[in-house]
Amino acid sequence: MSNRAAAVKRLCEKGVVAVVRAASSGQLVDVVRALLAGGVECVEITMTTPNALQVIRDCRSAVPEAMIGVGSVLDEGTAQAAIAAGAQFVVSPVFCPQVVGAAHEADLPVVPGAMTPTEILTAHQAGADIVKVFPGGQFGPSYFRDILAPMPHLKLSPTGGVDLTTAADWIAAGAVTLGIGSALVTRSALASGKVNEITDLARQYVRIVDEARAAKKK
Repeated sequence: MSNRAAAVKRLCEKGVVAVVRAASSGQLVDVVRALLAGGVECVEITMTTPNALQVIRDCRSAVPEAMIGVGSVLDEGTAQAAIAAGAQFVVSPVFCPQVVGAAHEADLPVVPGAMTPTEILTAHQAGADIVKVFPGGQFGPSYFRDILAPMPHLKLSPTGGVDLTTAADWIAAGAVTLGIGSALVTRSALASGKVNEITDLARQYVRIVDEARAAKKK
């Protein structure tokens, strides 16, 4: 199995990718540790986070058990810089062929964003390992059912519109993993420094995904 294939498997395994979009980079190593303690291994550090590249370096060094990726990547140069900093997967809110190429050149997974059926299929055909349907909250889980009915081979992940009340529905609708931002890494936990709250939420999401996947197999 290639490094990229193994990484895609790991992204899907727990069913949760934490999306970290923070106003400060000061405590993000602790946030990654808190997520890992709750069972969430895959963490996307968005490029909108201050000093995002250094945060990726710090998290890779301090928490090697976690899988640290980069998000909000809009161009090839940013993808390359993040990969050089240690990013293990690349996520974008849009489909950019050059970003796909930069990730694959490094043998890493890429998760570009798309919304319409045509955009989703175009991203898949261009090599997307998983397609991030964004903003997912605009249509909800039923949209995944509609897309996957004629194209069941697609690997789809929602970002936006995922919380404790909808997570099971997204999995039931066919999501291979969930991108969860402020509903997991909450603004209140970041502001207060109470990262144990993030650990508790991570455990809840992992449990919900496990139960939803088990229910699908029945």
